[in-house]
Amino acid sequence: MCYIAVMDHLALIEEHLAAAERHVADGERHVAHQREIVAKLEGNGSDTATARQLLSTFEEALAWHIADRDRLIREKLDAIR
Repeated sequence: MCYIAVMDHLALIEEHLAAAERHVADGERHVAHQREIVAKLEGNGSDTATARQLLSTFEEALAWHIADRDRLIREKLDAIR
């Protein structure tokens, strides 16, 4: 690849990586908040089934965001080499 193409590719990776980092941070906040909700419901003796199901969904989405971020980091390192 020529230098300009590599730089364009790196810039695109950086843009996607920044978005992935935001998604991970947002996902971590959602998971933490949902865990608090589950804990409050448990403390009140309320049914937690729906809250736990949503927590599971948030945790799964977070795992996908982390995997995407990690893939982009590897792609960036490969492009630099």
